[in-house]
This record gives sequence, C-alpha cells and structure tokens, in this order.
Amino acid sequence: MNSQPGMQEAVTARLARMRAVMNREGVDALLVPSADPHLSEYLPGYWQGRQWLSGFHGSVGTLVLTADFAGLWADSRYWEQAEKELAGSGIALMKLMPGQPGALDWLAEQAPAGGTVAVDGAVMQLASARQLQDRLRVRNVRLLSDRDLLAQVWLERPALPGSPVYQHLPPHASVSRADKLAQLRTTLKERGADWHFIATLDDIAWLFNLRGSDVSYNPVFVSFALIGQHQAILFVASSKVDSAVREALESDGVQLREYEAVGSALAGIEAGSVLLVDSARVTSGLLANLGAQVQLLEGINPSVLSKSRKSEADLVHIRQVMEQDGAALCEFFADFEAALGHSTLTEVSVDTLLGAARARRPGHVSPSFATIAAFNSNGAMPHYRATDASHALIEGDGLLLIDSGGQYLGGTTDITRMVPIGTPSLEQKVDCTRVLKGMIALSRARFPRGIASPLLDAIARAALWAEHVDYGHGTGHGVGYFMNVHEGPQVIAYQASPAPHTAMQAGMITSIEPGTYRPGQWGVRIENLVFTRDSGKSGFGDFLEFETLTLCPIDTRCLLPEQLGSEEREWLNDYHRTVRERLSPLLAGAALHWLEQRTEAV
Repeated sequence: MNSQPGMQEAVTARLARMRAVMNREGVDALLVPSADPHLSEYLPGYWQGRQWLSGFHGSVGTLVLTADFAGLWADSRYWEQAEKELAGSGIALMKLMPGQPGALDWLAEQAPAGGTVAVDGAVMQLASARQLQDRLRVRNVRLLSDRDLLAQVWLERPALPGSPVYQHLPPHASVSRADKLAQLRTTLKERGADWHFIATLDDIAWLFNLRGSDVSYNPVFVSFALIGQHQAILFVASSKVDSAVREALESDGVQLREYEAVGSALAGIEAGSVLLVDSARVTSGLLANLGAQVQLLEGINPSVLSKSRKSEADLVHIRQVMEQDGAALCEFFADFEAALGHSTLTEVSVDTLLGAARARRPGHVSPSFATIAAFNSNGAMPHYRATDASHALIEGDGLLLIDSGGQYLGGTTDITRMVPIGTPSLEQKVDCTRVLKGMIALSRARFPRGIASPLLDAIARAALWAEHVDYGHGTGHGVGYFMNVHEGPQVIAYQASPAPHTAMQAGMITSIEPGTYRPGQWGVRIENLVFTRDSGKSGFGDFLEFETLTLCPIDTRCLLPEQLGSEEREWLNDYHRTVRERLSPLLAGAALHWLEQRTEAV
C-alpha cells in the first residue's frame, strides 16, 4: 500500500512541484478529476494523473490542491483503501456522503474571491464544468480550463495507448455497421440535428462494430466519432488500423482521420449547423473548439439506449457465454477446494487460478474487470484488490468474497460469490442469508415497463433495511455485450436520479448485487446478471420481469436455510436445478462432482 515511506515521499514531492507550477501560473486551486477526454471508467495510463499526483489507486476520486490544502473526495467504497494509501501524504480524505459537499461544492465555497481555479478542460465533463463555472462566477472566481498543468510536472507520463483495432464480426455482431449508422441518422433527422459528436469509447466501438484493448478490461480503443447525414468520421491513430479493417470501414462510408485531428474537425463544422451532444458524455475542452454559430442540441447519445437493448440473436450468444463462464467457475472452485488446507492459497492465487480457468473456455478474450478476491476484513472494502505486495493468506475460519468477470466474443460476465473458509460464524451466515434474500426479492420482481430503474433499488434493500442494515453502493448496473462491464442508461441505485432515460426496457442486462460490509471484520456480496424481458399485459399496462443469466451455484454452506421463506427456498432450488442441467454437459470429473454437491436442494 502507499503508506510506505517511499511512496509518501514521492507524493509529497509531486505535490510540491505542482504547487510551484500553480504559483507561477497564478492559480489558487487545482481540480484533478479521475477522467480522460472520453470520460472512461478505467483510464489509460496517460490520463491517470489523479492517481499519480495523489498516490490513491481507487478508480474514482477527485483531488483538489491549494497552497495550503490537499483533499481527495471518494465515496464509501474507497474509504478504507484511501485512508491507507493517503496516510502520510498530507492529503486529507474527504468522505463523500449524501448531503455533504463534494469537491465542486468545496471549491465554490473556499476558492478566494477574485481568484483562479484551474482544471484541464479536456477531461472535465461539460455538465460539471458548467456547474462549477456558474458557482464560481458568483464570487468572481475565474475558471481556467485551457491548459494541462499536470503536464509540466509529470515528466515520465506514459504514452497514448497503441493497441490495434479489430472488427467484431458475425455471428457475434448481430447488426451490421451500416444498419447501425442508418438507424442513428434516422434519429438525427427526427431530432433536427445535422451532426452528432461521440467521445465515449463504448458507444464508438458498438456503433462501428469494432473492438480494441486500449483500456484495461474494456474491449475499446481511444477514438472520437463525428456523424452526419452523409459523413461518418472516425478519429483514431492510423497506426492502429490495418488495411483490412480500413477497407471494411471505407466500404461502409466511414472516413478515417488521425486522433489528434478531432479539434480541427469540430472547429470546421459549418455555422448554423445543429450538433447533437450528450453533456454528460463529452468534455468542455472538446466543445471549446466549436464556432460560436454552431447550435448545440443536448440529449443522451442515441447509442446508449440502442446498445443497452440486446437482441434475441445477441441473447443466444450471451446464454452460451454464461454456460462457459459458469463451467470455468465450477472448475476453479473444485480445484480451489481441493487445494484448501493442503497448499498455500492467497487472494492473489485466487485471481491467477480463476483467470486460467476462464482462459481455457472458447471465445474468452480477457477479464472484464480486476478480480476482487477478499478474505474476511478485506471483504469490507467493496473495491478491494489484492496485490503481490499486500494480500491475505486464505486460512482459518471466515468468508472469502470473489467478484470476477470475463470478456467473451459473445458477451460479458460479472459474478460475485461467497466462499466459506473453515467454519463461518453465525453472524457471517446471517449476513449472507440476508443479502441473498435481497437478491432473490429483486430477481423475482415484476414491474411496469418504463419504470425508472433507481426505483427498483428498495426491493433488494428491503430485507436489509428491516434489520437496520444497508450498503453504500448501488444494487445494479447495466452490462455490455462484449463491451464495458458497466454501462447505462439503467442503474439500480436510490442515490441516482430517476430520469426518463433510466427507464427499464426489455433487452437490458443488469446486475443484482446487494451487500453488507462490516469494517475490520468481513464483507458480503452476492451477484447475478439478469435479462429484462416481457412479463405480460394487463388492464394496468405492460409489465417486465427478469430472467437470471448467471449460472453458478450459490454456496449454501454460507447460509442459514431455515431463515429463507418457502418462496425464497423454492427460487434457490429452482436456480440450482437450472445451473446443474445447463452446466453438467460441459463438465467432468472433480468439477462435475463439485457442481452436483453444490446444487443439492435445501
């Protein structure tokens, strides 16, 4: 962890150099978000400036630096990790909580009147930049967003990623590139837009049926896209596109330009044109290139909803992927349990063994996120990650939380299971049972078509809230199709705004993952992916329901079955019957025996 003296000294020195640059530039406060020009969740090394400057390795966090203050804002998923990694650095952990001021609020209140706040506009979300600008203007504070101050001190900054781009081909790509572009152009015409600018990498990869490996765990590539009625321009480094991919794109009317040419292309949009942009998915720095006479039409990227609704053809491949992934997990668990007590097992070796099991499966490409293997107290950190330098031995009694996933040509997986080590305590079993009750409740739910997804959250939390228990993260997120493991527009979290674009629609794949976290003791999370499908009509309208996609036993040794109601027990037994039927043909030997044991009825 970064509490080591060497890292403390490095961070302290970096902050001092950054403050010297701020003083030279006349900057009173510097805002460093966790972002790139594409507002990605996982950042290429070139844009991991917040991590480099602060020493905090969590994927989400915002750093604010002044002459006499340094603060890192993070939500409850990262508090324990941040406290360890920021120790001794001089950076205060600012805990994000509902109703408490965030980094933008702090700047709006604390920046000196008449002073200057700096942020690299190239990585600042347009909506957030506007909010900050409006609040600073009240106190006559200038927002400086046209330069990257970090570049003046981060001399060993990594290069931009250069991995090749490749096509996502039939049968796994069920809709052609040409058809997707035609559908988008129809939407633009209906909205009265001449152009549409896209900066988000998953939207671009989906739209053009292309994939890459520029971003860890997400099969995307660094690029921008500008779409008009008669033009489709993809801005990507030419060195990443071979002749076959280039020819295929050109045959569909796609022009290729260098990645760095996006600014001049935006500047060249004709005066009077209407440009559709999503203010939550584009940065202020990019749009600063536009001429004053270009009219912005703001709305969610059309591709966000289109890619969230998987087709029946997609679902065929997704179900096959779930079977292969489930079989890999069975092989892993059989090997893990055979080694437990006989070999030295650590949280790191869990990741290694699980990765090897998935890699043997057809169509596997990569993990879909960094595996979380967290034993006992480490499980209390929802985004914990074991490293070679800091990890736990798996021995004694307790609970092992394993949250993992895979990218396959035919789909993306994300699953969390609890593993008993030795003899879990009664309290641990109570927590596991309660979390499972929440997962079952939402898995069985029926709800009106178009309901705002955040409103479903209470269904999963009800069993926990009844016992005065809660958890700090959302209950569910959308999942891509050989794409980002986290995608929208749906999000099952009461903290999210129930906006119209968050409506639940048939075809969406969503996680259900309630949890319980007891700092310093243990953490519990159980997660399946579900597919939203039609449930039927009545005089009250159309209804939807979930089909569970994930196929892997839920270890009943972590549970108190007597605390499950009859309908919950029936759901669990039916689920295990389905898991056994669909995975048995893919397994043999010890893995098949493990599956049969773990799917016995309760």
